[in-house]
Amino acid sequence: MSIIRAEGLRKVYGQAVAVDDVSFTVEPGESLAVVGESGSGKTTVARMLLGLESPTGGTITVCDRRRGGGRVSTAERRRRAREIQIVFQDPYSSLDKLQRVGDVIETSLALHFPLTQAERRHRALELLESVGLAERHAAMLPRQLSGGQRQRVAIARALAAKPRVLVLDEAVAALDVSIQAQILNLLADIRERGEISYVFITHDLAVVNQISDTAIVMRQGRIVERGNTADLLREPAHDYTRALLEAVPRPGWKPTRRTTT
Repeated sequence: MSIIRAEGLRKVYGQAVAVDDVSFTVEPGESLAVVGESGSGKTTVARMLLGLESPTGGTITVCDRRRGGGRVSTAERRRRAREIQIVFQDPYSSLDKLQRVGDVIETSLALHFPLTQAERRHRALELLESVGLAERHAAMLPRQLSGGQRQRVAIARALAAKPRVLVLDEAVAALDVSIQAQILNLLADIRERGEISYVFITHDLAVVNQISDTAIVMRQGRIVERGNTADLLREPAHDYTRALLEAVPRPGWKPTRRTTT
């Protein structure tokens, strides 16, 4: 049974078609990469999965429950949050700058589970440890952490709801290469430890092979190629996919400097 099933998704803003006839599935424990440049429609797809946008057409089923449009009750929002969570590109803007890290995690736990204060504190520290942070980080404010540490906090907060699916929207794009590798390794470890699926939204084919089993490539709102990630990267069938691959910096690559005359 697919944990996510999207069929014929379409999203229109005025006269602009952002997503056009997009269909895919995500199986339990699978990691799906949704790849494309800015304007390809990939983030709009992510927002529709989360219920942040309502599809103009098509259907979305998550955990065998059809997602309807319009307003939903508080209880239904919390139920959906326990099914699917998101980690954004910029963790600093998504974290309360005045809230200490431990309280960030505890707030999420309090929304979803009937725990005592002591139980919440214990679970929050467990979650921080699971993403490679120490107990001392719980007392810190987001501004006292590095970018990679803040992203780890955002991941821990998302995991606090025990979701079945984690959507990662350009979650490593703002990090330098060495920190990217650490976060990608962390995500791989988390997936191995528990039953969780990923939808990894990215413009960067350089990271796709490290995080996903399957991939779809989007251009101008439509899927132009899909398949097993390793096969797709080794033998891309579409010109657009080949162009994305050619844009990935190779070892020894150096940017060229323009000269003015």
